[in-house]
Amino acid sequence: MAVWALGINHQTAPLDLRGRFAFALDQLPPTLERFRATLARRPEATLLSTCNRTEIYCASDELALEPTVHWLAHTGGVSPQELLDHAYVLQEGEAARHAFRVASGLDSMVLGEAQILGQLKDAVRVADEAGALGTTLHQLFQRSFAVAKQVRSSTDIGAHSISMTAAAVRLAGQLFEDLQDIRVLFVGAGEMIELAATHFAAKNPKAMAIANRTLERGESLAGRFGAEVLRLSDLPDRLHEFDAVVSCTASTLPLIGLGAVERALKKRKHRPMFMVDLAVPRDIEVEVKGLDDVYLYTVDDLASVVQTGKDHRQAAVAQAEAIIDAGVQSFMHWMQQRDPRAGVVGLIRDLNTQADAWRQAELARARKLLAKGEDVDAVLEALARGLTQKMLHGALAELHAGDEHTRAHTADTVARLFLRGGPRA
Repeated sequence: MAVWALGINHQTAPLDLRGRFAFALDQLPPTLERFRATLARRPEATLLSTCNRTEIYCASDELALEPTVHWLAHTGGVSPQELLDHAYVLQEGEAARHAFRVASGLDSMVLGEAQILGQLKDAVRVADEAGALGTTLHQLFQRSFAVAKQVRSSTDIGAHSISMTAAAVRLAGQLFEDLQDIRVLFVGAGEMIELAATHFAAKNPKAMAIANRTLERGESLAGRFGAEVLRLSDLPDRLHEFDAVVSCTASTLPLIGLGAVERALKKRKHRPMFMVDLAVPRDIEVEVKGLDDVYLYTVDDLASVVQTGKDHRQAAVAQAEAIIDAGVQSFMHWMQQRDPRAGVVGLIRDLNTQADAWRQAELARARKLLAKGEDVDAVLEALARGLTQKMLHGALAELHAGDEHTRAHTADTVARLFLRGGPRA
């Protein structure tokens, strides 16, 4: 089986490019089906999409990197070359290592953060339910979960970490003298908004409101924090009431435009607004950042803030990498054992290596004899005799060893290998 991974993340691709390849969880099953239908052998596949990364993992009896690149590029509306300029393409052990590092939080913007493990588990579950997960990827991801658990329990990789949402609260605290005097609006009602609301609620702001496309979900979340519920259609008329806005939805188009923010600022008499856009693609138009009285942060802007405490965690990275190395070796061993050709391929490689070593040794000996002026025919005779003895030594030793049954079996094998016939009487 061939295993490969193709992806872009916060380290390799800008936010707007990542936005082209963002998939909501409910989009994954049909997207996986479309991808698998483009390849003749319908590979195993899992698609991971978060605000910081989009990655597709595949396994099949035939490597299909080029079709995978072309499919993902077409899906995002870019050329294959533009995608490859920002992507990483990994195979076999390196693909497994990447999956293990992602699950363990070593490849995250927030080193050691735990949220990515839940997101990866969701992606694997959806792929499994969609019938796209086979034995190989099941093993890969189950082992990645086990490695992540060991990393988290055996090292301090998650210590001193600060989440994106906690970073947002910290930045708000730098802008406003007292967070108890501000009104906060949350746009969306997913996991990131729930985390953000939890962090802001701990600061006891003057008021909180949640705007969501589905009122039922918005009301459920608002009930936990004593927040008001708004419709998304209410945003243009109510935006000016809020000092801080945190948005994270699955919308493919911006929900908060430049004009709406300009009108809100005018009504606020240009009192500053703090805005955080955690969505990929963007929820807030990029031009908003150019307004004088708006402090707009995206997921990429929060990078320097969330690195606080990173130095304290670096000592644990080496321990985590060692755990991951062991996991990769175990997975690759499992892969090799499943391949009926693996033993034969390895044996052929070892035989060729041994034969080449014998050849080099005899050639070196012959050259020394020739340099001393020895007769050419005698040197060639010695060369041939030396190679013959080396090649037959193992077989002859086995024929003289063991019991009668073993010797008979060895004799039959040696005859088939060297005489191309039955054993001689």
